[in-house]
Amino acid sequence: MDQLALLFVLLLGAVVSVPVGARFGLPAPVLMTLLGIVLALLEFVPNVEVPPDLILPLLLPPLLYAAVRRTSWRQFAANVRPILLLAVALVFVTMLSVAAVAQAIIPGLPIAAAFALGALVAPPDPVAATAVAGQLGLPRRLVSILEGEGLFNDVTAIVLYHVAIAAVVSGSFSFWEAGLQFVLSAVLALVVGLVLGWGTNRLMDMLDDPTLQIGLTLLVPYASYVLAEELHASGVLAVLTTALFLAEYATDADDVMTRLAGHTVWDVVDTLVTGVAFGLIGLELHNAVRTASGRWGEMLGWAAAVTAVVILVRLAWLLPATWLTKRMHARKVHDEDIPTTWRETVVMWWSGMRGVASVALALAIPLTVDDGSPFPDRDEIVFIAFGVIMGTLVLQGLTLPWLVKRLGVRADTAREKEFEKALASRAAKAAKRRLREIEAVEELPEELAEVMMRRAFDIGLRISPDIGDEERREAHRRVKQIRGIERELLSAARHEVLAARSEPGADPEIVDRVLRHLDVRSLR
Repeated sequence: MDQLALLFVLLLGAVVSVPVGARFGLPAPVLMTLLGIVLALLEFVPNVEVPPDLILPLLLPPLLYAAVRRTSWRQFAANVRPILLLAVALVFVTMLSVAAVAQAIIPGLPIAAAFALGALVAPPDPVAATAVAGQLGLPRRLVSILEGEGLFNDVTAIVLYHVAIAAVVSGSFSFWEAGLQFVLSAVLALVVGLVLGWGTNRLMDMLDDPTLQIGLTLLVPYASYVLAEELHASGVLAVLTTALFLAEYATDADDVMTRLAGHTVWDVVDTLVTGVAFGLIGLELHNAVRTASGRWGEMLGWAAAVTAVVILVRLAWLLPATWLTKRMHARKVHDEDIPTTWRETVVMWWSGMRGVASVALALAIPLTVDDGSPFPDRDEIVFIAFGVIMGTLVLQGLTLPWLVKRLGVRADTAREKEFEKALASRAAKAAKRRLREIEAVEELPEELAEVMMRRAFDIGLRISPDIGDEERREAHRRVKQIRGIERELLSAARHEVLAARSEPGADPEIVDRVLRHLDVRSLR
């Protein structure tokens, strides 16, 4: 099996893991990691030869962009305190704790190298957190915090990682220079993200074609990441800023086809890239096994100790942080999404899985330092990082569904239905207001005005039948029955048109044009 065949196996696994995971109640990223491990154990499967410095630029931008599409700037701003407590403060605390333990148990490990290990295992993976949490029916407030933490903790961790690596490579470290680098990296990334977001928004208006607009969104995350990295800024923060800007300002309410097609395209990209990323994590078992040859007991002990630190520090941080946020919430000082029970706090604790970023950062550790000598304890750091990833991703990922079910943590479906009902009512009222505006300008026949008013109300009724009385709901049921029959009629028409495509003399372009017309009619 060559590298290309291995890539196709991972892509196929990414597609198949979704229904298999849904069938058995297991997260698809964890299944892909297990598939990678199985492939790594097969002798005919080659070692992965992706250059370490390309893993983050290739995988992280589309994954981050796809994750941001599920959130908004307003949601982040509303939860900025709990998110920053996890995405910034907890990353610092985890890095310091891991560095202290690693230097104590690994003979001769330099302090800067210990900090590098702490930085690369500190951030929970944004893709793992959102993919796993999103499939478990958790309360939306928990998913919002996990998404926010996962999206922004990489910014902190990657900057700290680069500072620590530079200290090892150069042999010197300045606290003030590191702090200045952190601030400049963040400011430059924000500028790059905003400028690219604004420019992309203008360019999408000029393109005015769904295919070209969606194609542009596929390029923008990479452009934002690469440009920021070239300017020595945070590529992760630049991608997040660009994506948040576009999610807030680049949405045209009437651009239905672009929105529907864009969601489909990005769902496909998200599924495939996520599968490949976690498959590569499992495939790195080759390198871990080779590194630990002859030293299994010692290195497994180090990995277990660091894994325990990573897990326990998160719990020790979450308990007082959640208590403090709940106290502020109770005093109405802040109105934020927070865990409301100890059960939800436990679920948040156990959701701190490591993944793509940690693997990429571990593999990107230089082989040598400035004086030409080997990077100190590089093999040990890579093995420990891989052990932490496996321990958190596989152990926590496989047991999180069981834990959620055992603790009975579920989304507030009644509240979600009420919000949906309120939105449906607002949509119907907006349609009625617009109808009255039209009536004020145009002379509409009384019967037509009455029909259109009913249709305006039906807009909300189709979203949430609960907003209507029994008579309205019965009418809605009849309309649904009519639409079901109409779908059958359109299906028969599509089959007939498709059959004509293979007939002698049939022009496939004309057939496709007619079929597209029927497809659009079906969507409506």
